[in-house]
Formats: sequence, structure tokens, C-alpha cells
Amino acid sequence: MEQNRTLATEAWEILQRSIIYYYDRPIGTLAACDSSSPALNYDQCFVRDFVPAALVFLIKGKTEIVRNFLIQTLKLQIKEKQLDFLEPGRGLMPASFKVIHQGEEQYLLADFGDHAIGRVTPVDSCFWWLFLLRAYIKATGEYSLAHSPEMQKGMRIIIELCLAARFEMYPTLLVPDGACMIDRRMGINGHPLEIQSLFHMALRCAEELLIDNNENAKIRQAIAGRIPPLTEHIRYHYWLDPQRLNVIYRYKAEEYGQDVLNQFNIYSDSIPYAELSEWFPENGGYLVGNLGPSQLDCRFFSLGNLVAILSSLVSPQQGEVIMHTIEEKWQDLIGWMPMKICFPALKGRDWQLLTGCDPKNRPWSYHNGGNWPVLLGFLVAAALKLDRFDLAKRAMAISNQRLPLDEWAEYYDGKNGRLVGKEARKYQTWTIASFILAEELITNPNYLDWISYDR
Repeated sequence: MEQNRTLATEAWEILQRSIIYYYDRPIGTLAACDSSSPALNYDQCFVRDFVPAALVFLIKGKTEIVRNFLIQTLKLQIKEKQLDFLEPGRGLMPASFKVIHQGEEQYLLADFGDHAIGRVTPVDSCFWWLFLLRAYIKATGEYSLAHSPEMQKGMRIIIELCLAARFEMYPTLLVPDGACMIDRRMGINGHPLEIQSLFHMALRCAEELLIDNNENAKIRQAIAGRIPPLTEHIRYHYWLDPQRLNVIYRYKAEEYGQDVLNQFNIYSDSIPYAELSEWFPENGGYLVGNLGPSQLDCRFFSLGNLVAILSSLVSPQQGEVIMHTIEEKWQDLIGWMPMKICFPALKGRDWQLLTGCDPKNRPWSYHNGGNWPVLLGFLVAAALKLDRFDLAKRAMAISNQRLPLDEWAEYYDGKNGRLVGKEARKYQTWTIASFILAEELITNPNYLDWISYDR
């Protein structure tokens, strides 16, 4: 326990050194404090990266930085419809921002994906912003902030953007590849699980925080109409277990009509039955990574499954089965560092076609089967929600041993996650913050109330 407190103290000191200031006010944190590598965009504050750090600041009572972040990023949000259709859509939040100094003046420069590798718009930023706003309100009780006209409009236009008329027949959200934490080509364009889980969480946050008045009436009605079909769709169509695998294995293709069994026209030959039937633990199951016409992506995507547990997108029984799968397949999904962002890795021709021969995403590296310490906080939170303290402490034991020695690395490579990532930054802020967050959650599980829903 003494060692844990020492590590947590060291991590907290590093986290405080990563704080970005805007006119002498704390506003966010650097992505990484690794002076040994070129800064690139690691000297910016990323919306998704800041979330675990913000939760730690809230736990520590340092609420000002979170409040400033929420207000300033809201000012960066696209508020009006653009005449130039190449501009970001109304309601979009930036992927990141940095403070620019011009003499005595300062301003925030936002990146909406126009500078990112691949130039992909960050769909998840607005969801993480809503998630963090709700956590801030739960932590501070400052409902006046959420109820301010600016915040109400910000939430409303985020949901309006997501619920706009579209060429779609499903309650899920259609996005391009790379629109979330996996921000490079990985074959997850369409309806990736991570986006659906975050979308569900964001809908619940907005439903809770939007005032019940005439101005919000239509959007609240739309939210209430979207959550049930989205939940039912994910719980049924995205769920995979040995029994479901048997059903899919015997699917008939080219069916027509409303009541057909194979609604997405999945072809049996596209499913790796031999590998899955051998890999599945007894009584195991999880949410698949993607679903669409003739597409069932059977990879295990960790963040989507963990957020689905926290938001109660999955049923309590499904959540327990996911945790059981993680426990039984610990070496595959955790290995030497909690935990793999996805499993298994794309290899050979799949890697060439789906990643575009991305050398950083070669098999068992980076997004393609790499291990990401930032997932530790979400793993511990999901485990604690389901009363799996044993799994939470087991994950922490691994992190205690490795992260300080590896200088708080960004990610790990190798099938077992034993190698520090070839291009991983050291002193990665969300690695440090997730470690502290996990420690704080184990010490006081009541903090789960800020980031999860019970039903």
C-alpha cells in the first residue's frame, strides 16, 4: 500500500506539470511531456485525452481546470451552419486545441481533424465533452453551469447533429474510419462499437442535463425515442457468444422481408468460425466491433465494451459475461499491460487492405492489437461496477510494476504487450491520469456515480 501511495504521488506531480494555461487560468493538459521526441501534436490538449485527467482533477477537488476546459471548448464548437460545405458541421467539437501566444495576446487554435493524420473529423469529441460535463455536474453539484443558455445550446446542437436526417435505417450512428480513439484506418468505418457506446452515453447525459422546457422539447423527445431502439439493436445484433455463433453459422443468405433471421445478409464464409469456436470461453461473450450490410467484425474492441458496461448499454447479465470473458482470456486481452485496444490483430492481406499498409499499425502494434494503459481506468471502473474487485486489483498490480519503470509509456507492442511501443511517447498524460483514476476508484468506488448509469 505504501508503494502504491508513492507511485500515485509521483504520478500526480507529473500530471500537474502537464497543465496548460490560458491567460494564467488552467484549461487542460498536454498530451505528453516527452521532451525526447518531436512535439508534433502532442503539445496540444486533446478532448478525449483530457477526460481521465479531468476526472482525477475532480476527485482531487481541482474543479477550476475542468470548468475552464468545458467553457472554452464550448466556445470552439461550431455554432452556425457553414456556407462552405467543406467546413465542419454545426455542433462539432474539436479533436484538440493549443494556446497560441502573439505578444501579450493569446488565443486558442482548434483542430477539427484538418491537421490530423488522415484528416478525419473527430466524431467522439462531442460525446466525451458531454460525458465530462455530466461528471463535472455530479462532482460539484453546479447545475447552474449545465443549465446556462450557452451550455444548453451546446448540448442541443450536438444531439441535433447526431440525430439529423440521414441515409440510414438503423438507430446506430454512421461514421468514417478513424473517427474515434482509433484515429487511423483500421477497417472500422460504418457503425463501430466505440462510437455507438459513446453515442448512447452522450444521449443519456443530454437527457439528464437538458432542461425540460419548450426550447428543448423536440430534442428531448428525439432522445427519448432514440435510446430504446439503439439499446435493443446493440444488445441483440452486436452480441456474440457461442450460442449466437452457432445461429450465425447456420444463417441462410439472400433472404428478403421484414422477419428474416439474417437481417444484415451476413455470409457464413466471412466469419472465422474455427478460430472463434476455439477461442470462446465457456459462458463467454462480448459486443462485436462493427455491424453493417454483409459485415460482422468479430474483433474484441475494449473501449466500446467497457463504455457499454458503464452506460448500461448492455444488460447486467451481458456485462457480467464480458467481464468473465476478460478474466478467462486474460493473457490475450491483458497480457503484460491492461489492456489491448482490440483483439486479434489484423495480419497479412487484411492488414494491407484495411490499414493501407500502415507501418505504425503493423500486427500487434499501436491500434492494431497494441496494449494501451489509458484503458486501465475504464477497465477498473467497469470491473468495480460489476463487483469484480479481484479483476480491478489484478490489473492494478500489473500497472504498478510496469508503468513507472517504463516512464508512463503511451502504448505497448507485441502479442502479449511486453514491449514498449516502438513510437510510444513517454510521460503520456492519459496513461498517468488513468493510473491515478484507477487507484482512486478502487479506494472509493462511489466515484463511479459520476461516470456510469445503473440501468
